[in-house]
Amino acid sequence: MKNGRDAMKLYVFKRFLQLFLVMLLASFITFGLSHLTPSDPAEMMLTSHDVIPTTELLEKTREEMGLNDPFIVQYGNWLSNLVTGDLGYSYSTRGPVTDVIGQRVFMTVKLAMVALFILVGCSLTLGILSAMQKNNWIDFTIRAFSLVGISIPSFWLGLLLIYFFVVKLNWFKITDPTSLDSVILPAFTLSIPLIGRYTRQIRAAILDQYSQDFVIGARARGIKESHILIRHVLPNALLGIITLLGLSVAVLLGGTVIVESVFAWPGLGSMALEAITYRDYPLLQAYVIFMVFIYVIINFMVDIITQALNPRVEIRGEGKG
Repeated sequence: MKNGRDAMKLYVFKRFLQLFLVMLLASFITFGLSHLTPSDPAEMMLTSHDVIPTTELLEKTREEMGLNDPFIVQYGNWLSNLVTGDLGYSYSTRGPVTDVIGQRVFMTVKLAMVALFILVGCSLTLGILSAMQKNNWIDFTIRAFSLVGISIPSFWLGLLLIYFFVVKLNWFKITDPTSLDSVILPAFTLSIPLIGRYTRQIRAAILDQYSQDFVIGARARGIKESHILIRHVLPNALLGIITLLGLSVAVLLGGTVIVESVFAWPGLGSMALEAITYRDYPLLQAYVIFMVFIYVIINFMVDIITQALNPRVEIRGEGKG
């Protein structure tokens, strides 16, 4: 029978293999979809450089770009360049795609991290308060807020926040993305729907733990409620939230397209919209691959952390040795 350490190593290896296969499949689908688009990359390349695409020039450019090669050869060349960090040149900016993404990723990460900080702080506070005040007016108010937060569309919420806090009250300035003021409203717009969802789940998880025998036994032994909550209830209740929280980090990083557009935030989401508008396929391919990479890496890390924090959970497929 394999011991726990060997089972964990095998589990990590299998997850690495799955991660690799998912990335390979995503790259194939991404390249295949862009290959099926009606636009001619050679023509897009020439027009982006203000060159009139004559028939002879188009044919020469297609040959130089390898567009006359079979699909699988084109995919292999693109994949080998991708592995070495060569993502090609953007049609719209005429610069290397890696430089364009590098300039935008910091702003999206900054926005996502502030939104995550707001999400965790508000969800924990409201979820614990709602569970501790079960079925009184505080609980009903928090649950109503959660329902509204889940239901409200992000673009509408963003416009409401701009109207009240920027236009009417003049509390925030959103014209300078480098200032701290500018990140507050888009971060709240991103996090409020998730706050509603997490508040409900934390409340349900805490109430479930309070119904367990070990909590009833602790109360019978006269242990203080605050000690039961902090030492016994919260660690067990929040364990299941970690997986969802990890996925939410990926959602915050990849789901900023609408919010960044509403607030004119110069991040990856607005970059993706610009790439679609100008049919900038190298930039769009890089964006999709980058987002898939973020999703699979965060999922992998969440799985490993969950297993490490809760060794009682049997490692899938390995626990029987």
